[in-house]
Amino acid sequence: METGDIMATNMETGEAQQRRSLLGLDRAALDSALAELGLPKFRGSQLWRWVWRHGITDFSDMTDLGKDARSLLATQFHVDRPAVSRRQNSIDGTIKWLIRLEDNQEAEMVYIPDEDRGTLCISSQIGCTLTCSFCHTGTQRLVRNLTIAEITGQILLAMDELGDWPAGKIDRRLTNIVLMGMGEPLYNYDNVRDAMKIIMSGEGIGLSKRRITLSTSGIVPEIEKTGADLGVNLAISLHAVHDALRDELVPINRKYNLESLIQAVRDYPILSNARRVTWEYVMIKGVNDSEADARALVKLISGIPSKINLIPFNPWPGTDYVCSDDAQIDKFAKIVMRAGYASPVRTPRGRDILAACGQLKSDSVRLRASQQAALDAKAAAAETADAHLST
Repeated sequence: METGDIMATNMETGEAQQRRSLLGLDRAALDSALAELGLPKFRGSQLWRWVWRHGITDFSDMTDLGKDARSLLATQFHVDRPAVSRRQNSIDGTIKWLIRLEDNQEAEMVYIPDEDRGTLCISSQIGCTLTCSFCHTGTQRLVRNLTIAEITGQILLAMDELGDWPAGKIDRRLTNIVLMGMGEPLYNYDNVRDAMKIIMSGEGIGLSKRRITLSTSGIVPEIEKTGADLGVNLAISLHAVHDALRDELVPINRKYNLESLIQAVRDYPILSNARRVTWEYVMIKGVNDSEADARALVKLISGIPSKINLIPFNPWPGTDYVCSDDAQIDKFAKIVMRAGYASPVRTPRGRDILAACGQLKSDSVRLRASQQAALDAKAAAAETADAHLST
């Protein structure tokens, strides 16, 4: 029962503790936490709907909860989103957010609108450990995994800014989620899995597993788990059809080579003609874009329900790679299509704000680099001045 005595006791206890984010609790964990506070189980259903169906962040606005319950919850929990350090709008409608987390670390997320969908690309880590040579994010060292609340918080933040509440409305702008932002999702598997289960909950946002795509560079042991636990769509960052080149472009290939990766994909439990794996293939001039590469790609994935996403290389400051010519991309695509595979060439989105595929890297890292360069230049100038004075 929700007695005043229970509330007072728990408020005193809560004041001495840091409030927990509700965004990291699944229904079972939420019900357990409320039971510890002496609140009945039906309060969990009410609270869940307010948070995940209506996007409410202030407990005082949860009107079907008693006043005492609202006051108690406010001392124990919060529903805060990540802070926005910077929002950039592309001329093509793409939006990129630099988000700041509680420890002042930063990550990026991108919303990409199309005629028939609105896709949110979210991050799973701060930085990345894979060091893929063509990817801007890969030049940033891995700082840490994102928590469940930090992953789900990206989605709620986007829905706030897009005006997408209540969840599931007919004219919603955010219809799809792709785990293709900063980091390797399968190196943060438990948090990614639990976050996506929360997002797929029918009592909340209720996003179908068919509208969620997880992109991996090929963490083979976790691919089977993903299919069994989540059943979401699978995308593979392939980018090369021979081990020697893929070792260079996607270094995790040295641990999980093409043979093991291809077999893991063949075994992915949900694949069918209706739900095909997507092979992501960035087109780099003179590196992986030959007609022989196209034929080898067709042979490599033979028999797997597939679609191939050809991605024109998106340049970023400091890279030596160059995007393949349009004519070469067209030749490559025609070979793939003649083999019977859908082979769309991805239109680069958000290039003007460094929001395109392979370009994500937190502004804080770029800023620290520029600040260090300025300090180095200042120190060099001082040394030069001292040298002149001593002569």
